Amino acid sequence: MDWYLDTSRTEPFSEVREEIGTYLRRHASDDRSVADAEVIVSELMANAMRHATGPAWVSLVWRAPEPELTVYDLGPGFTLDPRLPDDPLAVGGRGLYIVNHLARSLTGAVRETGGARISATLPVRRKESQTFDPPRHRVTALPHLEEAQPGGGFGKEAFLRALVVQLAQAVEATHGPAAAEAAVAQVGADVGGQMEAEYRQAEEVVGRLRPEQIVDCYIRLKHAIDGGFHLLELDDDRIVLGNTACPFGDAVKRAPALCRMTSSVFGGIAARNADGGAAVVLEERIAVGDPGCRVVVYLDRVADDPAAAHQYRSPAPAE
Repeated sequence: MDWYLDTSRTEPFSEVREEIGTYLRRHASDDRSVADAEVIVSELMANAMRHATGPAWVSLVWRAPEPELTVYDLGPGFTLDPRLPDDPLAVGGRGLYIVNHLARSLTGAVRETGGARISATLPVRRKESQTFDPPRHRVTALPHLEEAQPGGGFGKEAFLRALVVQLAQAVEATHGPAAAEAAVAQVGADVGGQMEAEYRQAEEVVGRLRPEQIVDCYIRLKHAIDGGFHLLELDDDRIVLGNTACPFGDAVKRAPALCRMTSSVFGGIAARNADGGAAVVLEERIAVGDPGCRVVVYLDRVADDPAAAHQYRSPAPAE
C-alpha cells in the first residue's frame, strides 16, 4: 500500500493516518498494538511534513509477521539520533525517541537522489489463522467437464450449484455449522480440483503446472464466476494476486468465512503442483472491509508470516 503526499497541505496526512490505522485494526490481533503503531505512523509522517521541501511518499508492507512502514521525502536528510533533547523544556524533538521505543526496529538513510528515507517495523501482528486442508471428495454434484464455457472455466450457475450442494454435504459430514471455515475449505478443495481438471483438459496440460500456468488457471476460473482477480507479482516460489470484485458480491461481508473458498481453491491447486506443498495468506479481504483482496500463494516454502497462513499439503505419491 502506497500513498503520495503533498507536504504543503495537512489534510492528506490526516486522511492517510486514518486509513492506515483502520487497515491495521481490521487485521491486527489486538487493538492495543494498533494504538502504538498509530503513534509511530503519526510521528514519522509529521517529521516528513515539517522537514520535507517537496512531496513525500508513505509505504506500508505487511509480508513478514509485523508490517513495515517507510516514509520517503525530498528534504535535506538527517542523522538518525533518537535521543531526548538536551533541554528538557525544549518544544519538540522527542518524536524519534518515542518511535524508537515503540517500534520493533527503526532505520534511516539519506537517499542518493536526494531526500531521506526512514523505516519502522510496527509492533502489530495479524490474527492467527487456523489451517483446514481436507482431502478432496469426488461426488456427482460437481460440474461436469462438458459444462465448461467456450472461453474456459465454469459458469456462475454451475459454480453456485456446486457450492451449495458441496457446502451442505460438508457441513453435514462435520455434524453442524460449528466449523464454518472448515466446511468452506472442504468445498474449495472439491470444486478447485475439478476446476484444475477443466483447465488441464482445455489447455492440454500434462504433468505439473508451471507457476505461470497456475496463475492462468486462477484468473481463468475466477473470471468465469465474475471475480476481478489479476496478477500483481510472480516468481518461482511466490504468487501475489489482487482482486477488485468478489463473486459473492456484498453478501461476503456478512459471511467472511467464504474467503476460505479462495484460499482452499488456490492452495489446493498450488499444492498439487509443488513438492513441498503450498501456503496461502489472505493479506487483504473485501469481506472484512478492505477495498480489494490481496492473496499471496507460497510455492514449496513456508510463508513469511506462518501464523497468518493456511497450509496445504502436496498429495502423497501414488503407490
